[in-house]
Amino acid sequence: MSVALLSVYDKSGLVPLAAGLHELGWRLLSSGGTAAAVGEAGIPVTDVAELTGFPPILGHRVVTLHPAVHAGLLADLDEAAHRAELDELGIEPIALAVVNLYPFSSAPGIELIDVGGPAMIRAAAKNHAHVGVVVDPAQYEPVLAELREHGALSAETRRRLAREAFAATAEYDRAIVDWLDLPSADPATTTGAAPSVDTGSPLPVSFTLRLERAQELRYGENPHQRGARYREVGRTGWWDEAEQLGGKELSYLNLYDTEASWRLVHRFDEPAVVVVKHANPCGVAVRPDITDAYMAANAADPVSAFGGIVAVNRPVPRALAEALAPVFTEVVVAPSFDDDALDVLSAKKNLRLLAAPPPTGSTLEVRTIDGGLLVQETDRVSLDRSSWRVVTTAQPDDALWDDLAFAWVVVAAVSSNAIVLAREGQAVGIGAGQQNRVDSARIAVTKAGGRAAGGVCASDAFFPFRDGLDTVAEAGIRGVIQPGGSVRDEEVVAAADEHGIAMVFTGERHFRH
Repeated sequence: MSVALLSVYDKSGLVPLAAGLHELGWRLLSSGGTAAAVGEAGIPVTDVAELTGFPPILGHRVVTLHPAVHAGLLADLDEAAHRAELDELGIEPIALAVVNLYPFSSAPGIELIDVGGPAMIRAAAKNHAHVGVVVDPAQYEPVLAELREHGALSAETRRRLAREAFAATAEYDRAIVDWLDLPSADPATTTGAAPSVDTGSPLPVSFTLRLERAQELRYGENPHQRGARYREVGRTGWWDEAEQLGGKELSYLNLYDTEASWRLVHRFDEPAVVVVKHANPCGVAVRPDITDAYMAANAADPVSAFGGIVAVNRPVPRALAEALAPVFTEVVVAPSFDDDALDVLSAKKNLRLLAAPPPTGSTLEVRTIDGGLLVQETDRVSLDRSSWRVVTTAQPDDALWDDLAFAWVVVAAVSSNAIVLAREGQAVGIGAGQQNRVDSARIAVTKAGGRAAGGVCASDAFFPFRDGLDTVAEAGIRGVIQPGGSVRDEEVVAAADEHGIAMVFTGERHFRH
């Protein structure tokens, strides 16, 4: 008679599994709440205490940590010596271990650190040549089906289950380590955040990423590079909930650029549209009407918008669809699409349409370097004016303040060195990714083509010389927003006063590389 060990915190699907194993002639071994749930269903079950000769002790901290359990899990049945030793000690081999763990991540604390569970899982997974290990209720039905059809689990199935078991315990340990790396207001508490082993940094002393492949891509940035989308194990992002409503398969660059556009458009509360090309916005606008916002965003730089990504933070109506349809666009992402808008856009067979929830956001950003990663806190853009200073004689009026705030949000999403010219809720000129700020200013002025007159300029970092300020002044702007902090701030402020421009220092830089 085959023996199955059942020890689960999550009891969903437990009774049907136990009933199925019993019908197949398996003997069930269990303890605590698991044994109670099985027994209450009228299914015969042997308590672990009967096997070990020990009741649960230390407030249930020690239940299954016993040779009678672990020898049954770890015995190599291909070894005659192991079989003889089991016979001598009267220990039955365990052929199936069904174990899931205390939900540590739901309420981190000392008492939710499982010890016996991971020990049983690892023992069974190590000995997967002879033991099947099941850690997820979603596995119950296929495991039962295979047992019913073949009488045993195949070597391939046991190996796959072992791999998933080790992944589960690795993720569990990672969550505990992350918790131990958090600062604590009260190190004596046994729940909540534990004391950090590093008191000098808000970043964790260790950083473990557990990723699973979520989406195969045709290739990476270029056809000779392979690519895929991964997500953190146990987490989902907006990509996992997005629904593609039309168009061909998404590419690596589609995902990368759509991520940039979706993040930026959600920085605006009012109806907004963002057009992104090569990870940089080339058109951004806010308007009371979402179709008008698209028209203004596209008009900012229609040449660059060709083949771009369009992000819309309101449902897409038919009017917007009709305005967008003549423009070659790779992806449109929005909360939803009206039915008649879908009729219009679906006629463009290659246009990818995504209905998506808002981005969930993350607290840390990582980039690869040789031998490791660069890790930083995610950049946040504050519009709290309490820390902003007007440093010029000229003062912004209400309309100018609105444009300064709008341009400040946009410039934080542009590759450095970044200059954004804006007027009346429309980015009219964007200079991105240049090695010096004056070249970015020249590009922005050229793209604006006279439309910045009466508007504003945003710079993601300070003007190191007055030449950049003089360049954007030629476009007729009335206001500038920048972090300040240059040794030549006085020179730049003096230049602003010469031009009659109101200048605001935010005290916060937004480099983006």
